This record gives sequence, C-alpha cells and structure tokens, in this order.
Amino acid sequence: MTHSRNPLLPRLLIALAVGLTLILVVAPLAYIFARALQEGWRVYAQNILDPATLHAIWLTTLVALIVVPVNLVFGIAAAWAIAKHRFPGRGVLMTVIEIPFSISPIIAGICYLLLYGRQGLLGPWLAEHDLQVMFALPGIVLVTLFVTAPFVAREVLPLMQAQGSEQEQAAVTLGASGWQIFRRVTLPNIRWALLYGVVLCTARAVGEFGGVSVVSGNIRGQTNTLPLHIELLFNDLNTSGAFAAASTLTLLALVALVLKALLEGRKEG
Repeated sequence: MTHSRNPLLPRLLIALAVGLTLILVVAPLAYIFARALQEGWRVYAQNILDPATLHAIWLTTLVALIVVPVNLVFGIAAAWAIAKHRFPGRGVLMTVIEIPFSISPIIAGICYLLLYGRQGLLGPWLAEHDLQVMFALPGIVLVTLFVTAPFVAREVLPLMQAQGSEQEQAAVTLGASGWQIFRRVTLPNIRWALLYGVVLCTARAVGEFGGVSVVSGNIRGQTNTLPLHIELLFNDLNTSGAFAAASTLTLLALVALVLKALLEGRKEG
C-alpha cells in the first residue's frame, strides 16, 4: 500500500525559512542602508568622510592586515603539525586552538588587560621600558588575534587529515625540499580551504567588538575600530553617521559572505 506524500509540510518549512530569513536578516540589512541614505548621498558621503570615521575604517583595515597574515601562517603550521605528525601534547594543541570558540571575547580582553595593563602582571616592566600595549594598537591586535586564531587552522586541518601524507612522502623520495613539497604538493590540495579560512578570519577580525572594547580604551580618533565607532556615534545621537558607518561595515561583511559562497562552490566542485 502506497501513501501519498503530503506536499503541505515541505511548503510550510520553506515558507518558515524564507520568512525568518526576511525578518531576521534581510529586513535589518535593508533598514541599515535605508537609514544611511535617508538624508541623501551628500550627507552620506559627508558622514563617511568624517575624519573620525575614516580613522576607524583605517584602523580596522590595519588590524585585519596584521591579524590575517599572522593567522594564515599559524593556521597552516598548526594544521600541518597536527595532521602530519604524532607528538606528545598533540591533543592538547588541538584543544587550545579551539579555546577562542568557547571563551567570550570580553573575557579574553580582560585577561589581556590584567596581564599587560598598567596595573597588570607585566605592566610595571612595560612602563619601565616605555612600551604601551593596552589602549593602543598592540592590544587591539593581540585580542583580535586571539578571537580569530582558530578559523584558518580549523578549515585546513580536516582536509590535511583526510589527504594523509602519502603524496608528501613520495615527493621526499624524489628529492624534493620541504618548501617544494609545501608549494607543489600540499598547497594545491588545501588552497580553497585556506582561502575559505582567510575569508572567515577577515570577517571576524573586521567585526570584532567585545574584546577590542576592553583593551582599546574607546579613544575617539585613536583606538576606535569601526564597530566601536558605530557605538560612539549612536551614544552621541548621531544616527545618520552611525548608520553610514554601519553600512560600511555591512558592505564588508556582505563581500566576505559572497567570497565565502564562491569558495564553498569551488570546494564542492
């Protein structure tokens, strides 16, 4: 006896998914751009070209340009060590890499503050040598490095583990150097996962708020990244400027999402 499939349930699920996406994602994004352009393109351009906003964009970009390459090198090295070698503490290293996924960025910021702040463990030594970490660029970079550390490694590691080490061993027997093995054997196999991890790392670095808010000091025009600057503009009741800055951050996020989707398609292909 055959049972006719009820087409109502799939349609309801699709409608629910589309409805929630429109309400929770599309509508807020559309509202951001609508409010940003509410007073016209001239006011929008003035808000974007405000010196404090331009500095926030520059600082956010600078942090990403520092953090992403460092995490790229760290992610490849950590994934290579875990996937290709067996050593004491291998499981501990895998756990440590994933710690930023489970710890609030604000907690990480407080830890850095207690370690490198003026009253922190290393604060007196840093002050003695005229080195400032907290409420300056180094502190912002450190906390952003912490929250973005797992992204590249976690994308590359499963692929390296699935591929094994047979190709690398064959290259060794043919006399290839370590760099030649990495460039001609390992890198082509992981390139899409690597780019995917870089896109995720960049998006996370650009949008980080909690940890940076603790270690930056929120100094307008000096240590404010774009997310922090948006909050300050809202607190100042400068809604048009806040939405203009938010639209810039949203555009960066949308670009990252488009790249992510393209790379996912290449990985599946």
